[in-house]
Amino acid sequence: MIKIISIAALALTMASCASVENILNSPSDTPSVTKTMTATNAEKGLITMQSHHSVQETADKLAAIIESKGMKVFARVDHQKNAQGVDLTLRPTQVIMFGNPKAGTPLMNCEQSVAIDLPQKILISEDADKKVWLSYNDPQYLKTRHNIKGCDTVIDNISKALNGVSTAAVAK
Repeated sequence: MIKIISIAALALTMASCASVENILNSPSDTPSVTKTMTATNAEKGLITMQSHHSVQETADKLAAIIESKGMKVFARVDHQKNAQGVDLTLRPTQVIMFGNPKAGTPLMNCEQSVAIDLPQKILISEDADKKVWLSYNDPQYLKTRHNIKGCDTVIDNISKALNGVSTAAVAK
């Protein structure tokens, strides 16, 4: 039952970032990384970056980086493979679920409802133009969604960690 709910939530996340329309370059980006966000994604609290690698390569690189930082990869869902298993087609789409209780527990102690959005999830998908995108929930969005108060340092640390592993995974 938990797997079905998680897969449904991931499918909704995947559907929300199916297209990327506006490219925003921020001064904090490395030259090899282009940050992107659509109006729809901004409303849904997603941060999206273009990858310079295939979905598989990006996901493999991301998983290795996550583990090298002392976090645990709890699950890796290959939606394309699952679709093929029921004779359906889907462009390459993977989700990596990961975390660290040292980061998540203090956040849940601030507002326990945030547990519905943990562990962290990062989506890597290929669009119709064969561009690869990496997306994750913006911790500031989670702060607002769950009305988290008094945990700005925790939110900032999680934001930095997500940005760091994501930027490293999509870079050349």
